[in-house]
Amino acid sequence: MEQKNDKTVIRSWAFFDWANSAYNLVITSTIFPAYYTIITTTSEHGDKVTFFGRTFTNTALSNYALSLAYLIMVILLPILSATADYRGNKKIFMKIFTYIGGIACMGLFFFKLETLELGIICFIIAAMGYIGGVLFNNSYLPEIATKDQQDRVSAQGYAYGYVGSVLLQIICFVFVLKPELFGITDASLPARLSFLLVGIWWIAFAQIPFNKLPAGSPNYQSINKNLVHSGFQELIKVWRQLKSMKVMKRFLLAFFFYSMGVQTIMLAAAGFGEKTLHLGTSKLIAVILIIQLVAIIGAVWMSKLAKRIGNVTVLILVVIIWVLTCIGAYFITNEYQFYALAAVVGLIMGGVQSLSRSTYSKFIPENSPDTTSFFSFYDVTEKLAVVIGLFTFAYIEELTGSIRNSIFALASFFILGLIFLLLLRKVAPKMVKG
Repeated sequence: MEQKNDKTVIRSWAFFDWANSAYNLVITSTIFPAYYTIITTTSEHGDKVTFFGRTFTNTALSNYALSLAYLIMVILLPILSATADYRGNKKIFMKIFTYIGGIACMGLFFFKLETLELGIICFIIAAMGYIGGVLFNNSYLPEIATKDQQDRVSAQGYAYGYVGSVLLQIICFVFVLKPELFGITDASLPARLSFLLVGIWWIAFAQIPFNKLPAGSPNYQSINKNLVHSGFQELIKVWRQLKSMKVMKRFLLAFFFYSMGVQTIMLAAAGFGEKTLHLGTSKLIAVILIIQLVAIIGAVWMSKLAKRIGNVTVLILVVIIWVLTCIGAYFITNEYQFYALAAVVGLIMGGVQSLSRSTYSKFIPENSPDTTSFFSFYDVTEKLAVVIGLFTFAYIEELTGSIRNSIFALASFFILGLIFLLLLRKVAPKMVKG
C-alpha cells in the first residue's frame, strides 16, 4: 500500500468525482428531469404515462425508478464489497460500474416518448453504475489519507466533482440554448446529445484514477469464500462492532434520517421545479449551475468550520437550515424564490455530503483491512434512506395529487436526523472535531 497523503494519488482519486459528477448533474439534476417532464406531459394525457401497461404520474414514475435502482444496489453492494475485500480488487469493480453507468447514459441518446421503457431502463442502470462506483471510490478515503486530512481530502473530491460537472454542463448548455449554431433542428436532440456526452465524459476522465489508485487490500482471513453469504456476513460483523462504537452508531442513525431528506431533494428538485413553476430546461440548468458553484464554496467552507467548532456541531447547523429550506420550498410561488432557495441548497448540499463522508471515515478503526465493508455499511444506510425517501416522495404525490405535499415528509426526515445529531453531540469524542 502506498504512503498516505500522497498528493498525486489524492488528486487522481478526486478525479473520480470529476468524472461521475457529470452524471449526477446532467442526468439526475438538470437536463434529464426537465426533458423527461416535458416529453411525458402531453395535451392528451396530461402528466400521466403508461409504463409496461401500467399508468403512473410522470414524476412519480421517475422517482420510483430511481428508488428501484437504489434498492437493487442495497442488495448487491454487500456481496460486491465482500468480493472486493476478499480478492483485493476494488478497482476492478469501480471500472465495471463506471463502464455500465457510462454506456447506459449513452443509451439515453435514444430516449423519446415512444421509447419510454428503454429510457427508464437506461435511467435505472445508469443510477446503479453511479451508486456502485461511488461506494468503491469512498472506500479508498481512509487508505489514501490520514484522519487529520480526511475532511480536506473529502472536500477536495467534492470540489473536483462540482468543477468537472459544471464544465460539462456549460458545454451541454450551449447545445440546449443555441441548437441552431450546430444546425440542429430536432428539438429533442440537444438533450439527447447531452446524455451521450455524459457517458463519454464519465468513462474518459475515470481513466485518471484507474491509472493511479492501488488495486485494493486483500483480506483473505476474515471473509468466507461463499461470497454471497459473506457479503451480508460482513455487514453483520460491522453491525456487531457498532454495539461497542456508541458514537458511530448514533451518527449512522442521524445520517440515515437526514440522508432521506438530502438525497431526495437532490434527486427530485429539478422535477419539482419544472412541474410547479414550469421553469424550462434553460432556467433549470441555470438554477443547478448556481447550486454547483455555491456548493464548491460550501464544501470547502464547512471542512474549515468543522476544524474550529467540530463536525457534529456543523452538521447540526446544516440540518436546521435544511428544515427551514423545506418550509420555504412548500411556499415558493415564483422562479426568483426558487433561485434564492437553490443558492441556500447549494451552500449546504456539498458540505453535508463531504462532512458526512469524512466524519464516518474517522470512526473506522485505524488500519482496518475492512474499509470497503465499513463503507458498504455506510452506503447501504444511505441507499436505504434514498429508497424510503424517494418512494415516500413519489407515493405522497400520487396519493394527494400534489408534489408540494411531499415536502412535508422531507421536513420530518430532517427533524428526526436533527434529534439524533443532538444526542450524538453529547457523546461525540474529540476525534469528531477533526
